[in-house]
Amino acid sequence: MDFPRTLRERRTRSRISQLDLATRAGTTQRHLSFIESGRSAPGRGMVVRLAESLDLPLRERNELLLAAGYAPAYPESPLDGPDLAPVRAAIDHILAGHLPYPAVVVDRQGDVVAANDALGLITEGAAPELVGPGTNAYRLALHPDGMAPRILNFPVWARHIVERTGHLRELHAELLGYVPASDTPGADHLGFAVPLHLRSSRGDLHLMTTVTTFATAVDITLAELKLEAFLPADEPTAQALRAAHRERTQGSDVGDPGAQGPGNM
Repeated sequence: MDFPRTLRERRTRSRISQLDLATRAGTTQRHLSFIESGRSAPGRGMVVRLAESLDLPLRERNELLLAAGYAPAYPESPLDGPDLAPVRAAIDHILAGHLPYPAVVVDRQGDVVAANDALGLITEGAAPELVGPGTNAYRLALHPDGMAPRILNFPVWARHIVERTGHLRELHAELLGYVPASDTPGADHLGFAVPLHLRSSRGDLHLMTTVTTFATAVDITLAELKLEAFLPADEPTAQALRAAHRERTQGSDVGDPGAQGPGNM
């Protein structure tokens, strides 16, 4: 990998001038110009400062270090390994704490890592092979055998999903195939968020979502996890979600064999 070219591409993509980046990284514009032209080879510390100043994801920081001939600085631990055991416990706690509302954790590919029991209401009726840990949440959302037939504002929601998958070329192309070209998005929004209007066994649900990341993570696996939490956008939806949760809890209390704990879908 060509380090000067890679650095220029990252800086240009971030829309940061040489002067701004040099100031942030504690160097001069002249020195940065020499680095980007290949006339000067930066030390490891300078590469780290440049990557931090560009606010690159941890994976790209490692790539920049490798391009400059240095070892990666950030580990990528398996999520089921001992090092991330506290993370798994924290995820289960967060998911349980979000009840009675649905929440799901996905990785960089959009694959489901964990979900709480409430997600079952919005995924009901989907083909079994599209639901559960290890399956892809983006595919579930738009696949004709997934949630798509029950999404009442499909054009708007589909665009929201597709725009989040640009870094996943094969999946992005697949998802585009599920969205009819005639589906032109309208102005269906809350003014501050894209809603999800969904038909369910509890009636039509009006939901909005929030996405949370582990902002202080220094492990790539953890940094790339996303917690997507669904919140009611109106009181009837809130009541429906609370009622569904009460029924699941009562069923669990009497030994309902279908009851699930945090981390399952």
